[in-house]
Amino acid sequence: MDKLLQNILLIDIETVPQAANWETLNDTWQALWTEKMSKITTAGVPPEESYEQRAGILAEFSKIICISIGYFHTTQEGQLTCRIKSFFGEEEAILLQQFIADIDCFYNNHKQIVWAGHNIREFDLPFICRRLLTNHLKLPTYFPLPGSKPWENQMIDTLQWWKFGDYKHYTSLNLLAHVLQIPTSKTDMDGSMVKQVYYEEKDLPRIVEYCERDIIVVANILMRFYNRPLLTEENIYVSSKSKVKI
Repeated sequence: MDKLLQNILLIDIETVPQAANWETLNDTWQALWTEKMSKITTAGVPPEESYEQRAGILAEFSKIICISIGYFHTTQEGQLTCRIKSFFGEEEAILLQQFIADIDCFYNNHKQIVWAGHNIREFDLPFICRRLLTNHLKLPTYFPLPGSKPWENQMIDTLQWWKFGDYKHYTSLNLLAHVLQIPTSKTDMDGSMVKQVYYEEKDLPRIVEYCERDIIVVANILMRFYNRPLLTEENIYVSSKSKVKI
């Protein structure tokens, strides 16, 4: 495989509030939520409403239920493939430990990690670091730690790439996929439905598949940026499965 792709590690996470709804928070957590929202939401928004809207994306009040990773691999026949693996479950600490064990192996073999994903600079990677600390787990040096140099923690954030230096520009993964004519991951669900699917439908496998499809979309966005043919179902493989549907 060429050097351009060999150290890239695609990543996406799915998160939900630690409590299913506002009413199940104890008094202390309700007070802490109200205090935090007073600084970041419009006055007059009830805490029950703001919790429903935002609790799943704030690391202090939520948890990770799925981490999907992907890496590029070239077969003996010279075909470029993407290999995907997911870590998921009810117990966040166990999920994170399994994830770190696998990333340690990747890092030991490659000696470098170039993280790749959509909005990972501001969401996925900081979120993982915060949840590692919350679960009393060590922060590995290959994460963007405070004080680390830019060249020590390389990343490809497709949101930042698409901005082309425009700091006020935001584009969702779904919109970017449509613009670049890439099959979207938003088929039977989108990010706004994760909490409902997890707590009400109790269908974690559906969330995992959704997370894995995000990995495929990001991989194909990279193919567009590098002016390469898109990956197809025939060369995308998921651990414990043979192939994944796009």
